Amino acid sequence: MNYWLIKSEPDEFSIDDLKNSPKRRTHWDGVRNYQARNFMRDDMRKGDGILYYHSNCETPGIVGIAEVASEAYPDHTAFDANDKHFDPKSDPDNPRWMMVDVRYKRKTRRLISLAELKQYDRELEGLALIRRGNRLSVMPVAKKHWDFILGLEEKKP
Repeated sequence: MNYWLIKSEPDEFSIDDLKNSPKRRTHWDGVRNYQARNFMRDDMRKGDGILYYHSNCETPGIVGIAEVASEAYPDHTAFDANDKHFDPKSDPDNPRWMMVDVRYKRKTRRLISLAELKQYDRELEGLALIRRGNRLSVMPVAKKHWDFILGLEEKKP
């Protein structure tokens, strides 16, 4: 089993939006970064764990747990000229962009903020999220980091 972190702006698609989706599941579309696409296409597997992260908000941080609910498949929004994620260079016969389905599991017991995570630079060494300048919307999380972060739920910030 692999572990991941996915970022979403809460006013774009929040953890509550995922929770309230039909069957608490949705497709994770619109990823337009090759490295993030490669993670979804090559490494994400059904059943993998996901830390759900709210970005570009007053207090960015981990707000929930989800799981990968499908293997990667072509992102249909790349082919729709009316969609904000349209890519005229993406060909349905050789798709450039992929997506996976994600399923809501639960909210974290509390917000685990980015500022708090950065206080544990030794315990979370190597976690891409706390590296300066990292803007990936999909990134791997080591099992030891996953366990440590979930352990923070019980601690007061």
